Amino acid sequence: MADHHDPGSAVTELSADQCWELLRSGDVARLAVIVDDHPDIFPVNYVVDSGTVVFRSAPGTKLTAALAGPVAFEVDGYEQQSGKAWSVVLKGRAQQMRDVDELNDSFDLPLFPWQAGRKGTFVRVEAASITGRRFPVAARSSWTSPYRDRPRTAPE
Repeated sequence: MADHHDPGSAVTELSADQCWELLRSGDVARLAVIVDDHPDIFPVNYVVDSGTVVFRSAPGTKLTAALAGPVAFEVDGYEQQSGKAWSVVLKGRAQQMRDVDELNDSFDLPLFPWQAGRKGTFVRVEAASITGRRFPVAARSSWTSPYRDRPRTAPE
């Protein structure tokens, strides 16, 4: 089992530029919102546009909650070549895009929701903060108990 002080298991804090670069490489995120005084999470397809993230939504709980208060937006990934994983969290406010020119431009964004249906509302999330981390993924064997293969005895 790796020592948590082992340099090979070190967590690297990412710069804001690195976070935005990783956000641009993804297309599915989790949008965390507050619904009736409790947290809720929704998967969303998104794109990065002008230092913000944009997603489409239909009317409903997700949209109402996103526009009502602060949101968190998380994207994760795994880099097979390096054996490292990363996680980026953006926190901020979501706003419905209403400006005609902005809406016209948004239709040209490569934003394709997985779920069919009317998703005519474009939402832009502006970052109040963005943080990220990259870390080596532990080998599965490091989580195997040394007692796993020992025969169990019946309690006396």
